Amino acid sequence: MNTIGLLFFAGSMVAVDNQRSEERLDADLRRVTSSVLRLIRYESGAIDFAAVGDDQLDAACPEFMILASSDRPFQGRPSKRDCVDVDLTTLNALTQESVRSGTRLAGYVRGPDNGLVRVGVEPFIDAEGGQYAGAVVAASDADVERDRHERVLLTIVAGCIGLIASVALAGYVLAGRMIRPATNALDQQEMLLADTAHDLRTPVAALRALAEAAANDPTQRTELLPRTVRLAARMGDIIDGLLIRARLAAGVEQLAIQPVWLDQLVAGVVEDTPSNGARVTLIAAPTKVDADPILVQRAVSNLLDNALRYGRPEDGTAVVTLTVTNGRLIVADRGPGVDLESGDVLERFTSSGRSAGLGLSIVRWVAESHGGTLTIANADEGGAIFELTLPVHRT
Repeated sequence: MNTIGLLFFAGSMVAVDNQRSEERLDADLRRVTSSVLRLIRYESGAIDFAAVGDDQLDAACPEFMILASSDRPFQGRPSKRDCVDVDLTTLNALTQESVRSGTRLAGYVRGPDNGLVRVGVEPFIDAEGGQYAGAVVAASDADVERDRHERVLLTIVAGCIGLIASVALAGYVLAGRMIRPATNALDQQEMLLADTAHDLRTPVAALRALAEAAANDPTQRTELLPRTVRLAARMGDIIDGLLIRARLAAGVEQLAIQPVWLDQLVAGVVEDTPSNGARVTLIAAPTKVDADPILVQRAVSNLLDNALRYGRPEDGTAVVTLTVTNGRLIVADRGPGVDLESGDVLERFTSSGRSAGLGLSIVRWVAESHGGTLTIANADEGGAIFELTLPVHRT
């Protein structure tokens, strides 16, 4: 709509400027023809042009010519100065048309050199016969005015292009600002769904394994039932953590920071996570940190799950060692390690294995939200080392 309005306004400006150009030319031509008509005299039935020769108009531009009608022939009289090149046949034709209609004419004609000429024709009446005897024809070079009008046209076109580009850019920026909140909301929903699927995959698999074991061996139900209940509770905590993260990202909730025994939390996660034949070793010293227990539990679970999945040497058993001390959790495996040169493996959807790369990105987010860090390195003897650092509780 802005573009249409701007083009309409620009077209109007061009038309107005063209009209004013013609009005300026016609006003100058009318000044000449009117002045010459006042200088024409009649002596003894003859037309006298003596006064015309005494006036300064005779030697100025625009040039003029007094031409006779076909009904009252007389010797025509041109001005002394030749300002433009105009075909006499064309001027005679305009004279006859003006005499027949008894009106003043104005228009453009082309000269022999193809130059544009503005012509004004004004008829005059024989004082004795009362009939139109001829006309005064004035001609002016219109190329100068045409060049000026073309410069105005180019200026308007350039201005329109600039304004249209500005309007388009402003529209793009405003539209982007209006759409960005909706896009961010969709991204957050996608992130929440992806994280939910990722975090629930392992406990769901473990829950199914416990249920199948209890179904196959009823004698183990007493032992497996408490683990099943704890695992179900952990799944609920994972969902709560995801919702809390979404609310934290939206800025409507704060972290539930409290003193947490990190060694006990890690031990609980190790106990509830199926090893699937892997050798998992926990070396823990009592250490208390200030953290949100639900989110930290998610982070620990993701690190352990990552080590169990991708910390397995070729044709071997996964060996995972977890060390807890002084506010740090170190998870080391014996796998092929991590290609640190391939990119940031801690980014979402980036992984050196076949995973979606969500687990490690969630761990880093948990660490950074607590003011801690997550670092990754490769051991000299092989395998990857992940170190999660959290603020130590100060009594």
